[in-house]
Amino acid sequence: MTDAPHNSFAHCVAVVIPCYRVTKHIVDVVAAIGPEVNHIYCVDDACPDRSGDAIERDIKDPRVVVLRHDMNQGVGGAVLTGYARAIADGATIMVKIDGDGQMDPSLLTGVINPILRGEADYTKGNRFWDLREIRQMPLVRRVGNLGLSFMSKASTGYWDVFDPTNGYTAIHANVAARLPVESISKRYFFETDMLFRLNTMRAVVVDVPMDARYADETSGLRISSILGEFLVKHARNLLKRIAYNYFLRDLPVASLELLAGLGLGSFGILFGSWHWWHSAQQLDSTPVGTIMIATVAVVSGLQFLLAFLNYDIGNVPRRPLHPLLPPRRPRAHAEQDGAAAS
Repeated sequence: MTDAPHNSFAHCVAVVIPCYRVTKHIVDVVAAIGPEVNHIYCVDDACPDRSGDAIERDIKDPRVVVLRHDMNQGVGGAVLTGYARAIADGATIMVKIDGDGQMDPSLLTGVINPILRGEADYTKGNRFWDLREIRQMPLVRRVGNLGLSFMSKASTGYWDVFDPTNGYTAIHANVAARLPVESISKRYFFETDMLFRLNTMRAVVVDVPMDARYADETSGLRISSILGEFLVKHARNLLKRIAYNYFLRDLPVASLELLAGLGLGSFGILFGSWHWWHSAQQLDSTPVGTIMIATVAVVSGLQFLLAFLNYDIGNVPRRPLHPLLPPRRPRAHAEQDGAAAS
């Protein structure tokens, strides 16, 4: 095997491709990856089609390394395995591309440029940027992604990014090495959970416009089957993010606004509801003063909550983290569960 082509950037760029039932598209995907990439890690995630064997047989690109899982770990597990190997091999920027042909490798330069310019720690694609192009996206995906995007904004704290399930991403190695890999969701919630973890680190995330691209691939994602799970995980991450950012790491005025809003709103609703029920039982009208107390408490609570929301929206990380961090190996090696280089 000869040396991999040297890219034109000062950084070492690696591409990570999770491979699970992608034998139909993987050869074309790898062939379309340009010379700006130094390493390509194809992670056979216990694929029943033996994707790793097919890649070794059909792809002669010297940059390609096949990593294998003995047990299926999901797309997140595959990506984290690729990250760990790329960092160990000296990569400074890692790009995740799916192997099913949905993602255009020619867009890779645009995805990594914000990181190269020191403007971002993590970038992700946004298929909703050009409203004329999203007509190509199946309607169920369009509606599902819109709903998930709004939930993701609240749970991750990145109010200025959209299309959270977009898997075309890039990350700087200094940030990736400090991810709590043992805690990140490994399956369909992976991309959104990554955003939550990045926010707790105060990493800068930037959306990169790209067109929706759908051909004859088959997606295993069914909105109806994951909606309940996503709602629970979004609610959990929202509570964790507020606790981390507003009560453990710092205590800004917004923290007091949140407490006041929740307290007054809850008091107003409970107070008003109890007196309404009591008056109904007595077949009597509720006193005007009681109604005013409940109303003022609820309205005041709402104003405090809106003030907190306004602060939270403006509190999106703006200063890139990776230039401040010294290089280091990842916290946990994601290949520990049976991954091995070919």
